Amino acid sequence: MMNFNYSNPYTSIRLPLFARNVVATSHPLGAQAGLRMMLQGGNAVDAAVASAAAMTILEPVSNGLGSDAFCILWDGQALHGLNASGRAPQAWTPDYFKSRYGASARTPPKRGIDSVTVPGAVSAWVALSERFGKLPFAELMVPAIELAERGYLVPPVVQQKWAAPVDELKALPGFAGAFLPRGRAPVVGELFQFPAAARALRAIAATKGEAFYTGEIAQALAQFSAQHGGSLSLHDLSRHRPEWVTPIAKNYRGYTVHEIPPNGQGIAALMALGILDQFDLGSLPVDGVDSQHLQIEAMKLAFADVYRFVAEPASMEVTAEQMLDDSYLASRAKLIDMGRAQDFKAGSPNDPHRKGGTIYLSAADENGMMVSFIQSNYMGFGSGCVEPGFGISLQNRGHGFSLDPASPNVVAPGKRPFHTIIPAFLTKDGQPVMSFGVMGANMQPQGHMQTLVRMLDHGQNPQAACDAPRWRFNTGLEINVEATMNPATVQGLSQRGHHMAVINDSYQDFGAGQFICRAGDPKVEGYVAASDARRDGQAVGF
Repeated sequence: MMNFNYSNPYTSIRLPLFARNVVATSHPLGAQAGLRMMLQGGNAVDAAVASAAAMTILEPVSNGLGSDAFCILWDGQALHGLNASGRAPQAWTPDYFKSRYGASARTPPKRGIDSVTVPGAVSAWVALSERFGKLPFAELMVPAIELAERGYLVPPVVQQKWAAPVDELKALPGFAGAFLPRGRAPVVGELFQFPAAARALRAIAATKGEAFYTGEIAQALAQFSAQHGGSLSLHDLSRHRPEWVTPIAKNYRGYTVHEIPPNGQGIAALMALGILDQFDLGSLPVDGVDSQHLQIEAMKLAFADVYRFVAEPASMEVTAEQMLDDSYLASRAKLIDMGRAQDFKAGSPNDPHRKGGTIYLSAADENGMMVSFIQSNYMGFGSGCVEPGFGISLQNRGHGFSLDPASPNVVAPGKRPFHTIIPAFLTKDGQPVMSFGVMGANMQPQGHMQTLVRMLDHGQNPQAACDAPRWRFNTGLEINVEATMNPATVQGLSQRGHHMAVINDSYQDFGAGQFICRAGDPKVEGYVAASDARRDGQAVGF
């Protein structure tokens, strides 16, 4: 074979895809796994589940069989939400962690077996298939099984992500055996096979997921956890159930944006859009200083409240409705100073004196079904712990809990942690418009807001909105910005007090999105789709 230099010195420009049946995700083979189901007579849910299973093999740094998942879907008549995030083991309390990691510990550990909550992704696949799918569940696992057994050549962005955390994770239980098959991370274009995960997928296929929560995989996970000092038990796994939920929503420019309700951070995007609704962004230059400053400040205001109040709903001292109240968001908008950046604090959305990191994929079919699906192991390779017999790479969502008893997100037995992964959906007058998402830790609501402003305020097409330069708010006044942003805009934002850091590595800071938007009647005009050039993926269709 020829030896290539896989670096690309040129700016990549992608074009929108137009088709009646579409799958878009961050690895071409993952998208094609879903398309294969549609060609076999399946629908968008079948495609999404098959793609999700394949992505656990194709992009293992971002997700795995031990991930969590969320979904919003339009079934042709109505919108549905699914929360398949897992809960804390029954042994988890603040004292449990403080006794192990010291009285000064503020959160459960970032890595290792004590960062693992019950994995929910497999339960999401089963729930979606049983309620909305057309094909037998076992057929949906076939592409993933084939990829795990035969292997695939590792692409450039996945390889970069794979290599980055190796030094941190290589000594954790099971990691090297699963993901360093030659004693190192694979190089670009090198074959990776995962026979242990193929074994797991076959068991999941044969039992419709029961093996994962009550059968042989569950027993192996419980034994693995105990062997390495963890507390995840067979009882914890068997109690897991995904939850069908009603998406929360906010109107913006004549459209309605939908997100999964807490324990996730999707409400941050809705709050920021509600704040921006007080301003005429369409009259401002799309990439100019004023527009970007307004968006940054709105996002900061939203995050100030989200980080203070959002947790498992039963533990929140305010409701999502209070946080999304029009008058409250209008009052927050008044805090924005067009001349300077600010470090905002949380507001009081329950004031009685006021009136009331990850893979994302989307699929849509010609019968009108549209699926917005996201699954993640949180940080790269999650906990770093991999059960060796079945190749279950376990997430580290437990790190999202607090050990502060005063926090609404304080850890407790059977509680779900604050979650970053958020699928999104757009409707108009009660009818579907777009299934979309932007993965990447706290970049997700920021990406939702920035791309929607481009499309709804400025009429940019989904691919252009996806390709446009992004910024990312971190903390305080700190903003990361892509090197492709107009230098005059970067300078103008700096002059207003934003602490700007220009980043050349777009993957590390700015997320990646997939967008499928109705172009008209799905049977006639179909959809227009976009896939983010910041990943290896693509939108495919017929």
